[in-house]
Amino acid sequence: MSKERARRRAERLAVLEKEKAARARKVARRTRFQEFRRSLKPRFGRNGRLYHRSRRERIGIVVVAALAVAAVWTFIPDMALRVILTVLLVLAVPALVVAVLGRRSS
Repeated sequence: MSKERARRRAERLAVLEKEKAARARKVARRTRFQEFRRSLKPRFGRNGRLYHRSRRERIGIVVVAALAVAAVWTFIPDMALRVILTVLLVLAVPALVVAVLGRRSS
């Protein structure tokens, strides 16, 4: 009789160990997945922006862009061409800023 109880206890313990191992694998997989997701997210600075430019750089970008728009509106007589060049400048300034100043993280 005691051998039978010992055998059933051993079977129960074996089943419990399998369930415990499966649970541990599931938790480990979930943890790895959460870490992977966290690694994919961009890291924001304290102010919530991905990339940081100094105040002088931002002022310089605005001044140069404003001077370019002012030059277009001063020296180009055709209104349609003025509008097209202004839109082109507005669209091209971000790419030019990245090309000239680089894209550095905060």
